[in-house]
Amino acid sequence: MGDGEDAGGKGAGDGVTVRLAELRPEALGLPVRGALPALAAGLAEHGAAVLCAPPGTGKTTLVPLALAADGARVLVAEPRRLAVRAAARRMAWLLGERVGGRVGFTVRGERVVSRETVVEVVTTGVLLQRLQRDQELPGVGTVVLDECHERHLDADTAAAFLVDVREALRPELRLVAASATTDAEAWARLLGGAPVVESADPGHPVEVRWVPPPGAVRPARGTWVDPALLAHVAAVVRRALAECAGDVLCFLPGTGEIARVAGLLAEAGAEVLQVHGRAPAAVQEAVLSPGVRRRVVLATSVAESSLTVPGVRVVVDSGLAREPRVDHARGLGSLTTVRASQAAARQRAGRAGREAPGVVYRCWAEAEDATRQRFPSPEIQVADLAGFALRAAAWGDPEAKALALPDPPPAGAMAAARSVLAAVGAVDGAGRVVERGERLVRLGLHPRLGRALLDGAERVGARRAAEVVALLSEEPPRAYGDDLAAVWRAARYGGDGYAARWREEARRLERQLPGQGAGRGPGNSSGNGLGNRSGNGLGHRLGNGSGNRSGDGWGDGPGNGRSGNGSENRSGDGWGNGRGDGPGSSASGRGEDAVVGLVTALAFPERVARARGGDAYLMASGTGARLAEGSRLGVAEWLAVAVADRPAHSASARVRLAAVVDEETAREAAGHLLSAGEEVRWEDGEVVARSVERLGAVETAARPLRDPDPVLVRAALLEGLRREGLGLLRWSREAEGLRERVAFLHRVRGGGWPEVSDAALLERAGEWLEPELSRARRRADLARLDAGQALNRLLPWSSGEAARLDELAPERLTVPSGSRVRLAYGGEQPVLAVKLQELFGWAETPTVAGVPVLVHLLSPAGRPTAVTADLASFWREGYRAVRSDLRGRYPRHPWPEDPSTAEPTRHTTARRRP
Repeated sequence: MGDGEDAGGKGAGDGVTVRLAELRPEALGLPVRGALPALAAGLAEHGAAVLCAPPGTGKTTLVPLALAADGARVLVAEPRRLAVRAAARRMAWLLGERVGGRVGFTVRGERVVSRETVVEVVTTGVLLQRLQRDQELPGVGTVVLDECHERHLDADTAAAFLVDVREALRPELRLVAASATTDAEAWARLLGGAPVVESADPGHPVEVRWVPPPGAVRPARGTWVDPALLAHVAAVVRRALAECAGDVLCFLPGTGEIARVAGLLAEAGAEVLQVHGRAPAAVQEAVLSPGVRRRVVLATSVAESSLTVPGVRVVVDSGLAREPRVDHARGLGSLTTVRASQAAARQRAGRAGREAPGVVYRCWAEAEDATRQRFPSPEIQVADLAGFALRAAAWGDPEAKALALPDPPPAGAMAAARSVLAAVGAVDGAGRVVERGERLVRLGLHPRLGRALLDGAERVGARRAAEVVALLSEEPPRAYGDDLAAVWRAARYGGDGYAARWREEARRLERQLPGQGAGRGPGNSSGNGLGNRSGNGLGHRLGNGSGNRSGDGWGDGPGNGRSGNGSENRSGDGWGNGRGDGPGSSASGRGEDAVVGLVTALAFPERVARARGGDAYLMASGTGARLAEGSRLGVAEWLAVAVADRPAHSASARVRLAAVVDEETAREAAGHLLSAGEEVRWEDGEVVARSVERLGAVETAARPLRDPDPVLVRAALLEGLRREGLGLLRWSREAEGLRERVAFLHRVRGGGWPEVSDAALLERAGEWLEPELSRARRRADLARLDAGQALNRLLPWSSGEAARLDELAPERLTVPSGSRVRLAYGGEQPVLAVKLQELFGWAETPTVAGVPVLVHLLSPAGRPTAVTADLASFWREGYRAVRSDLRGRYPRHPWPEDPSTAEPTRHTTARRRP
C-alpha cells in the first residue's frame, strides 16, 4: 500500500477484532499469556502500565493481539524498521494471515495496512509524526512503546507527548511501556503511578561463557576498534561453531566491523549474513527466515530486541556498541564506540534462548562486567537536539520543561538546538514555532535538511533538491568516495541497496514539497485541536489531515538526518526563506556540481570552507578541516562539507563527504554569516589593522587601514601584552626594584598593596598603563613605555600608604660604615649584600617591615663568605672561621679579633681614618 493511503483514520479497523482462540497454538504457549489478566486490570484501573517481560515471552507479539481483542486499534512503536517488519510478520503469522490484513506496519517510505488493520506496528518516528499531525490519534485505543529501555530520543519524546495527550485530550487512551530490561519504577512514575506487570521467564536457560582476548587490546577511539579484538571475535565465532549446535548471532558495533569480521569468516563453513540498519530488505527478510544451512549472523544493535532470529542458539557478544556524540561548540557530530551496557548485554544474551537453551560467549573478562553501565546512555543526553527542539516548540513547549521526559535535555545542547531553529526560520524570538517551522515538522527531516529541501527547491527545482537532500539523509558507502557530486551520479545509476534506498527517498521527499503531489488528506484538521496551549505543554496541532504518513528517518531511528550540527545564530533574521528566481529558472541555470554544492551549503552553511593550503580548509564555523589523502576535492578553493568528524585529540575535523562550491554559492547559502568591519589585532608580534569582510570565520576580502579606531588599537596592544608578556615594556633597574618592593609589601602587609605578578599586572594592564597605552600605536611604542612610572599608579595613594613606601620597604639601607647599600627584594626576605668590614660593631640584624634582613657578608673582593639573619650569633660563632680563612688572602683589610667593638670601614687598613 502506498503513501497515498491511510489507515490512521477513525474508521480503520471498525468491526474487526482479534480473538486469542483463533491464534496458532504457538501463541497460546507464550509465557506472557499469564501476565495478560494483570495487564488488563492495570490498564482498566490506571489507563497505563509498565510491562516487564524477558526476551521470548511474547510481549512484542501476543500482547498487542490480546489488547486488540476488544476491537480497539493498537499502535505498537518499535525503535527500528527491522523490528517493525519482524513483529508485524510474526503477528500476522500467528493469525494465519499475511501482513496488511488485521496486522500491518508503517516505516518511512513503506506502508502495508488496510481498512481491516487493528494492530499496526510503526517506528517511533512515525508515531511522533502522527502525534504532531493529530494529537488525538483518532481510532487508536492503545499505544505500546516497545523496548523503551533503549532510551532512543524519539521513544522518550513520544512517551512525553502521549502522557500530555492522556492528561489534556484523551484520558481513555491506554499506554503500555514494555521492555525486558528497564528501570520499571522510573517508567511507572513517568506514567503517573502506573502498575508494573511482570511476566514469567520463558524457561530457556542461557549459559554464559567468558572469553576475554588472550592479549592486550587497545581501547576503542571514536569509530576505530582494535583489529586484534575483531580477530578475537572471529576466533570466538569459529569456536562457537565447533562447540555448539545451531546458528550463531554475533554482535558488533558497526558496519565496518561487521565487514571485517565477515572477511575473517569467509572459510568458516557457514553462511555469513550481515545485518544492520542499512541492510537491504531482502537480507533482513533472509535473516528472519529459517536457513537451509548453518548461519552466522553478524549484526549491530538492531538485532538486540523485538525479533527472533530463527535457529539461533549461540550469541557471540563483542561487548561494544556505538552511540552518537555531538561537539556543539564546533557543530560536528560523530559516532563513538563504547562498552555495551549491562542491560544491552542481557538483551543480546537473550537472543540465544528465544527458542531453546543457548549459550552466550562474552568477549570480555567476568570481573569487568560489574564496571559497565547498567543501562545505555539516554540519547537525549548525547545527541543533536535540533529535531527534538523543533518538535517541542511545535508541541507548544519550546524549552521542553513541561514534558514528562525520563531525563531532561542538557541546557547547552538545547541552546545550540534553538540557535539552529532560529537560524532556519523555524521559531520566533521567543522560541515559538512559526508557519515555516510547522512546514519543517511536517517534512519529518532534521531542521537543517528541511531548510535545504524547502529553500533548495526554490533555487534548483524540487526534484534535484530532493535528490541531494536524500544523499544528505544517509551517508553513502565509503566506496562511493568523498565527492558528493560524484556520489550523486553513482547513486543515480547504481544497482546496490544504497542506490535503491536513495531513489525511493528522493521520490518521497519530492512528494513532500508543495505542489508536488504530496497527499494532504481530506481537509484541514486544525479546527478540532487544542490550538496553541503552551501553558500546559500541548501546543500547535499541525493541521494537515492525513498527509504525512511517515517520518521515522531514513535509517532505523529518529529520522533527523545528520546528527551533531550545532550552529551559532549570528544575525537576527536567521537563514531566511530565500526565494531565488523560482524553481524553473534556478534549475536550468545551474549544473549538477553547482546544485549539489548549493543544497549542501543550505543544509550546513557554517560548514562552507575555504582552502588554506595543501589539504587544509577553514570552515565558516572556525573549525579547521582536512581532506583525506589523495582526495580529488583538494583542488577546490571552496567546499560545502556535508559530513565531518573530529578524531580524538585532533585540532582539525576530518572531511568525509563534501561538494565543490564557489564563493558566490557560499555567500548565497551562508549569507547570514557575512560580516564586514575593521579588524585590528596583534599578529606576528605587531599591530595589524585591516578592513575585512568575513563569511563566519573565513576571510573573503581585506585591505590595510591607515587610521584605525584607537579603541581597537588599544585592545590589540593589550592582546599583544597578554600573548608576549610584560617584556614588551621598558623595565629599568629602578622599575624592577620598585616591582620587587611592592611585591614584598603585598606579601607581608597585604592591605592596599597590589599583587604585581605577571598574571595580575596583565589583568590590570588597561588600568596602570594609561594614558600611555592609549597613545601607543605599535610595538615600538610599548618598548618606550616606562614600566616603573606606570607601576606607581597602582600604589595605594588613597589610603596614604604609598607615601610610606621608602619607610616600609626602603630602596637602600645605611650600614655602620656610612654606605647606603641597595636591598634586594626578590626572595622571601630582603637581602643586604655588603662587605663584612662595613658591618663591624653592628650587633643587631636590621628588619624591614618587621621582616629580618638576610645579610650576605662579602669578602673584600665582593664574593659571598657567609649568609646570616642573626649578626650577633655570627660575630660570636661564625666570624672566627671566616677571619682565619680570609686574613691571609686580604692582609690589607682589617680583621680584628673582636668585630663587635671594631670600627666599620669600606677601605683598606692603609686608608682608614686616623
